[in-house]
Amino acid sequence: MSQHPAEAVSPAGIHHLRLTVTDIARSKAFYTRLLGREPVIDQSDAVDEPGVREDQSRFYGGVVYSFGDQVLGLRPVAPAEDTFSSTRVGLDHVGLLVASRTDLDKAAERLSADGVPHGEVTDIGSMLILSVQDPDDINLELCFPTA
Repeated sequence: MSQHPAEAVSPAGIHHLRLTVTDIARSKAFYTRLLGREPVIDQSDAVDEPGVREDQSRFYGGVVYSFGDQVLGLRPVAPAEDTFSSTRVGLDHVGLLVASRTDLDKAAERLSADGVPHGEVTDIGSMLILSVQDPDDINLELCFPTA
């Protein structure tokens, strides 16, 4: 790539992130509960119809959650026996911004009440994080910046 700043891409932010999952019903239930909101797009009822998992216009039989200008999608195309690994090329983890330390504490309480294993709220210097694994073992960090 060229080193000329005039040719560089200057993103204004991240618009969307889509995670590949093995079981859309299980993942949809997990993320809906974790995020406290329903998907804004939901094609999961059609996931087993012919061609849906290959059809971008039908969101591959997945779901989409919206957070203002940012979007998180779930794409159910991974084989059932597949597992996530943060040490392979690609995604390491997803950090989701929360508004306060109180939000982290409330999330930890709700995860515990739901029987979902999670880490402790941890201060890593520039932010507080709460880690939890999704049903496909993708690491999610709920984050509150402190610096």
